[in-house]
Amino acid sequence: MTKSKSYDTIVFDFDGVLAESVSVKTDAFVRLYEEYGPDVVKKVVEHHLAHGGISRFEKFRVYHGEFLGQPLTDDEVTNRSRRFSELVEDGVINSDWVAGAREVLDRHLGQVPMYVVSGTPDEEIKRIIIRRGMENYFVAVHGSPQDKRAYLQAILKQSGIAPGRLLMIGDALDDYTSACEVGAAFLGRVAPGKAIPFPPGVQTVTDLTGLDFRT
Repeated sequence: MTKSKSYDTIVFDFDGVLAESVSVKTDAFVRLYEEYGPDVVKKVVEHHLAHGGISRFEKFRVYHGEFLGQPLTDDEVTNRSRRFSELVEDGVINSDWVAGAREVLDRHLGQVPMYVVSGTPDEEIKRIIIRRGMENYFVAVHGSPQDKRAYLQAILKQSGIAPGRLLMIGDALDDYTSACEVGAAFLGRVAPGKAIPFPPGVQTVTDLTGLDFRT
């Protein structure tokens, strides 16, 4: 078992950190945009994979506004998000655990407060956590549209801990920048064979096997 630096609070992203569910969402974006042709699908997939921490609400606005020249209304964004949820929710629930993730949660339960902060819509990520039987691990589960930085700031304020005593574990550059903006520590998860999305020097792991952040 790897003995890592100890922290007072751990915040996890969900997709690609606790569950191997990134491909489920990539496939859903492909299905939603395939009618616009392969060039648009390529841009959508590249953006989605490079900005895993951003909510789908923001992504739909980018994809229609910048790639199609068709700005979306709020109602249209809501309708697209609903269709996306229909495509992905069961797939995410049935996704495999990231190796070591369940053991990390078991190891720290009752010893270090843990949270989920995800780009998935708030009600949806809460349903997913419940349907996967994970709700007892976390003090709270948070999703979009509120951004991750705001949630991290709120957790720090509520807990009263120094920012450097909070660890954010994420798989996207947006996770890293959110942690940096509030002064939190960060650990990146990069799946085997995937490009590292973080700046040089950022600590990364291929999975969560053996991690121990207890004091």
